[in-house]
Amino acid sequence: MADIFNEIDEEVRRERLQQFWQRYSLHIVILAVLIVAGIGAWRGYEWYSAKQSAEAGARFESAVALAEAGKHDEAQTAFAALAKDAPGGYGLLSRLRAAAELVPAKPEEAAKAYDALAADASLSGGIRDLAAVRAGLLRVDTASFADMQQKLGPLAEPGRTFRHTAREILALSAWRAKDIENANKYIQMIATDGEAPPNMRNRVQVLSALIAAAGKS
Repeated sequence: MADIFNEIDEEVRRERLQQFWQRYSLHIVILAVLIVAGIGAWRGYEWYSAKQSAEAGARFESAVALAEAGKHDEAQTAFAALAKDAPGGYGLLSRLRAAAELVPAKPEEAAKAYDALAADASLSGGIRDLAAVRAGLLRVDTASFADMQQKLGPLAEPGRTFRHTAREILALSAWRAKDIENANKYIQMIATDGEAPPNMRNRVQVLSALIAAAGKS
């Protein structure tokens, strides 16, 4: 009797499976095709991304070689082209290097390129601050203290990544503008910040001594 019931159960299961397959076979086949196609598309995307990155890396190395050879105009052109179409981090690095290659011959154009980076809301705060500081370094001898303070003042506040450099630039700019009060303010901010680099402390001590000597004369 047990064998009969087992045969009946097996027949019922086969019949249900057949009904299930007849009802859903098309859906199952479509799902299987989509899965295979999705995997293939993803593999294709990975291959394409790797190829693009490899090509961008080779172009970046070529641009670096031009820069190291002192061919700044050619290097700047190469980096600028990379910045437009390079994937991932190569695009950002190329924008930074393109600006840097302008510095020797076209410092104001370089400063404007850094300004564009500093104003780009799509970039991280650290990168934007770095670009603003580099623009400030290029303009410390030409821009007014008011302009420098407007652009670099927020970067000099506690907790900002490049606060030490921003403070030193502002101290120099204030001294150049004969604004001794603000020069001493930024010097003190460096002197009392335990994380300020020792070489920077030494530089502002020299600046402080110059200010003191000028006051006595």
